Order: sequence, then C-alpha cells, then structure tokens
Amino acid sequence: METKTIITDTHTHLYSEEFDHDRSEMIQRAIDAGVSRFFIPAIDSTCTESMYDLESKYPDNVFLMMGLHPTYVKDNYLEELQHVEEELAKRKFYAVGEIGIDLYWDKTHLSQQQIVFRRQIQLAKHYKLPIVIHCRDAFDEIFEILEEEKSDDLFGIFHCFSGTYEQALRAISYNMKLGIGGVVTFKNGKIDQFLNQIDLKHIVLETDSPYLAPIPYRGKRNESCYLVNVVNKLSEIYGLSPNEIAAITTYNSKGIFGI
Repeated sequence: METKTIITDTHTHLYSEEFDHDRSEMIQRAIDAGVSRFFIPAIDSTCTESMYDLESKYPDNVFLMMGLHPTYVKDNYLEELQHVEEELAKRKFYAVGEIGIDLYWDKTHLSQQQIVFRRQIQLAKHYKLPIVIHCRDAFDEIFEILEEEKSDDLFGIFHCFSGTYEQALRAISYNMKLGIGGVVTFKNGKIDQFLNQIDLKHIVLETDSPYLAPIPYRGKRNESCYLVNVVNKLSEIYGLSPNEIAAITTYNSKGIFGI
C-alpha cells in the first residue's frame, strides 16, 4: 500500500473562533487530505489556553509556537512580552512566532513593535528556536533588525512571503525559509512569477488559515486541507509531482522546527 506523502502546514490559526462550530471536522478533512502536521503561531496571551487544548487533543499533529504578534503590540506590550517569556521558560515550543512588524493597519506603535520584535529574536536565540516572521508593509524595518541580529543561531520562516525576488533572496540570506500559501495562486500575487528561480530547499508551505484562502476559495474561510491547492500550484511552477513538492517542503519544515 502506498503511504501518503505528508504535507506540513507551517502556519495555521486552528484556535481561531472562525473554526468554533466545526473545528474537529475541519482538522479531520485536512488529515484525510494528507495535511497532518500543523504548526500553530501565537497571537497574544488570550490564545494560549486554546493552543494547549488543541495540543492535548491532537498530540501527534499539533505543534505550538509562542510569541506576540505585531498587530497586538499595544500599550500593555511589556505585560504581553512577559507572558511570552514565562511560557517559553516553562515548556517546549517549536518556534517563537508569529513576530515581526506590521505597518499596514497602524504605524503608531512602530517603536514598540521594534522593541518587541528584537526582544523575541533574542529569546529565540537563547532557546535555540526558529523565529516565524510576520511582515506587512515593513520589509525595510524588518530587514534592518535582522541585519543587526544576524548570526548562525538566527533562522526561521518568513511567513506569508509576498515580496519581490530581491526581497526573497535577502530573506534567505538571513537563514529564513519562505512561507508560501494561498497568495501563490492569486493572479495578482506576483510571487509565482519568480518562485521557480528560488531553490525549493528554501520553501515551506502554510495556509495562515482561516485567512488567505487559495483560488478557487479566495475570499472564503481558509482551512488546512486547501494546502493541497498550493501544492498543486507549486507542482506547476517547479515542474515536479505534487508528492515531490509535499516531501521536500515537509523535509524543509523538519529542518526548521526540529520535528
């Protein structure tokens, strides 16, 4: 019997309230489709308990990160940062994430976002963990901090990568894999135009579900089983079978997360 190639979703918000009415069915649909490894980013302290619940229900499939998301950096950011530090000291996580800078919605907390991003990179280095970067309208600001922090023990994933070819090469130069999801299927997504120039060893797959559903589900709720659509698109781009895309990107995810 042929064993199904494992597909890894390196970024999914399974605890999102958008899944409250059918979470277990949605996870089962993904597992049935071959997507059986789920890496769960943190947003802020309000999602910690839900993440632990998911891990206890799906111990073989769910792997947790800990971090403070840039759009949740508010006036209480020191308190939230302390929560991240306490959780990281308490137990094992597979990454510090998602962390970064987001200037799309609001620029008023830029200096706090920079402090929080830098501090969480340092925590990741301390625990020898990868970072998972959230970047929106902030490539220059993120690269500035990565340039200061770059070292052999700085590595991770540039989540939901949607930059240019040059930005992709720069991200890779900081030991980052590119997290590729639904955007690669969009007509105006642009990354499909140069992705075949990027060696597949630098790519991991993600959904960012419930956000950023691929074509033909664009605009609807995203879920992990739709990662198959991303695999098929990469199969076209790289001229490899879907099984090869799944196998290589899962192998890459193991290199990052250590599992």
